[in-house]
Amino acid sequence: MTNVINQAAGDGWNIYNADCVEFTTGLPDNSIDLSVYSPPFSSLYIYSESERDMGNVASHEEFFASYRHLVREKLRVTKPGRLTAIHIKDLVYYSNSSKKGDRGLYDFTGDCARVHVEEGWTLHRKITVDRCPVKEMQKTKADRLLYKHFRLDAARTGGGMPEYIYVFRKWAEGMDETAPVLHPPANFPLETWQEWAQPIWRGLPETDVLNVGAKTDEERHLCPMPLNLTRRIVLQYTNPGEVVFSPFLGIGSEGYESVRHGRRFIGTELSERYFGQAIKNLQRAEKNKATGDLFEALPPVPAAEPMPQKNLEITPTMTLAELRDFLSRLPEEEMAREWGGWDDGRLYAQFPASHPKKDAPAIVIDPDFSRAA
Repeated sequence: MTNVINQAAGDGWNIYNADCVEFTTGLPDNSIDLSVYSPPFSSLYIYSESERDMGNVASHEEFFASYRHLVREKLRVTKPGRLTAIHIKDLVYYSNSSKKGDRGLYDFTGDCARVHVEEGWTLHRKITVDRCPVKEMQKTKADRLLYKHFRLDAARTGGGMPEYIYVFRKWAEGMDETAPVLHPPANFPLETWQEWAQPIWRGLPETDVLNVGAKTDEERHLCPMPLNLTRRIVLQYTNPGEVVFSPFLGIGSEGYESVRHGRRFIGTELSERYFGQAIKNLQRAEKNKATGDLFEALPPVPAAEPMPQKNLEITPTMTLAELRDFLSRLPEEEMAREWGGWDDGRLYAQFPASHPKKDAPAIVIDPDFSRAA
């Protein structure tokens, strides 16, 4: 039986001040479309004194013994074919915490992946989130990032620590019965997919968090999941109206983006202080819902008179916005063509099968944006 200390609800969301493993055990089979969250980074942060707090452990082994139960229950409650996404990073350890007195990196991401696969998940995707080593050095004064070591003994130096999003999929009977996740081109143009499909996500500030500028302890959180990362995952892997779950709610980052973009949200948080702040943030999300389902859409191209055919030209230095503008100015005959993309990076245009000129050769835009018939 789940011991719920407190609970709150709003338009499209329900959150619970409760132990995440106990709560997830009580959820119905195949009821969640996506789970997304930052797990406790083993014993790196201690969020509370509770013995139920997964961060309140003495070793990595103890952490994964507890976390494994959640991973197993997540699989059961996730719909066939759907996913779980975790925001993680590797951990630095120092001589005072090492049996042999060395310093190095602990492959926390690798152990997270191992536990998921052992419990039945399929590793689906790895996303590297680019982070600035200069900002990391200024914040942590990490020995491996100091310029003096680079000058005097570079063997001591390391490099910046990226973050990762690991995505796992539930391969199980019934996948064909689960609704597909759809992205209408009008809301999600080709260039958006090309950006989201990148193996390295760049230009997404780690300061895009709910508690940026927090002035009180109640508003602060040690490591909230960035909103920009959450937003991409929620939009890519769910349809409007579907259920998103976060077992480590914190101050409500995953719920905030889910509610803003028309998803239903369920979350659990053990800390009463964070739970209280999450309520405020989710209530704010209700009042701040996005008007569209795409947060990175290019600005609309102004209407313009078609240019004469002889003046149409694509240049190697053309930006994507300029290319969109070019396409919008094509004569009606060219506008009747369907524009798409091939796996090798080229764009093409051809008449649809129902068009009288369906057998006309496709117009091809090569990767360097030169044009050929």
